[in-house]
Amino acid sequence: MVMQLFSKIFGTKNSRELKRMNRIVMRVNEFEVDTGALTDSEISHKREIFRARLDAEESLDSILPEAFAVVREAGK
Repeated sequence: MVMQLFSKIFGTKNSRELKRMNRIVMRVNEFEVDTGALTDSEISHKREIFRARLDAEESLDSILPEAFAVVREAGK
């Protein structure tokens, strides 16, 4: 009974994780317009750009949405 109450108030672990991931998906979708116009060579060049951003100590969390968008575009 108590666990059901906590689940109603805070949600299940799965629902909290889905909510967190949905925010990331929304950010990935924001890059769709930009990445949709990239050529194959520009997509390849993005890897070097991401590596340089990581070497400049930019956080992985800030790079991931754009990187996911580029990977999704490369798979099309």
